[in-house]
Amino acid sequence: MADFSYEIIKEIGVISSGNGGWTKELNLVSWNGNKPKFDIRDWSPEHEKIGKGITLTREDLLKLRELIDQLPED
Repeated sequence: MADFSYEIIKEIGVISSGNGGWTKELNLVSWNGNKPKFDIRDWSPEHEKIGKGITLTREDLLKLRELIDQLPED
């Protein structure tokens, strides 16, 4: 597996919590020193381990919000 680095620039919020203290979070993260992007993924307590996730530009995130707002009510 390739080495990589990350820095959480801003913790935006916890989406859900799971077993063992892991949380699914929305954060602003800089990967490998690049421009920060919005990131949704699972994090262990203290953010020392990460799970698979998705990284979005601001434009992607705004489009996702638009799509979510269009979801029908249950």
